[in-house]
Formats: sequence, structure tokens, C-alpha cells
Amino acid sequence: MQQVYEAAKSTGLFLPEEIKVRINSFEYYNTGNTSDNFIHVFGNIMEGRNSAQKANLSKQIITELKEMFPEVPIISMNIRDFEKAAYCNKEMA
Repeated sequence: MQQVYEAAKSTGLFLPEEIKVRINSFEYYNTGNTSDNFIHVFGNIMEGRNSAQKANLSKQIITELKEMFPEVPIISMNIRDFEKAAYCNKEMA
């Protein structure tokens, strides 16, 4: 988790306190009719970053994960923007 945090931080797109890393394992899954291990990162970020910035973020994180887990055959990531207008947290309510 720390390496993913550091990779995200290294992009300069976020303040350190804005980065949150969580792990959810899947007990049941099907990856092309195999039971191969996999890592998929869901990056949810506030809107406002351009495509090149998001591509760099994905590349930095996947590069780190490939080095850490060379035996894992499937390592991928996608980034989803969420709208600032629709976002709310405890401090905003």
C-alpha cells in the first residue's frame, strides 16, 4: 500500500493528505476462465486532471506494481473522475 501511495504522490497531482489507498481482495472471480492471480487498481480522483496526467498516474502505479509482483500475470488500472459538484464528505455536510 505504501508503494502505491508513494507512486501516486510522485506524480505531483495530489497533496499527500488527499491520497488514500485501500485494498479489497476478491474471494470469487473469473479472469478469462482462469483462476490466475490479478491486481486491478481503481483510481477515483477529483475531476480536473487531463488525460496525459491520468495516463502518467496509471503508468507510475503499474510500473511500481510490476516491480513488486513480477509473478502476477494480470496487473491493470483505470481512473475514474468524480464531479466536484456532486462530491460530499463528512466535513462538508
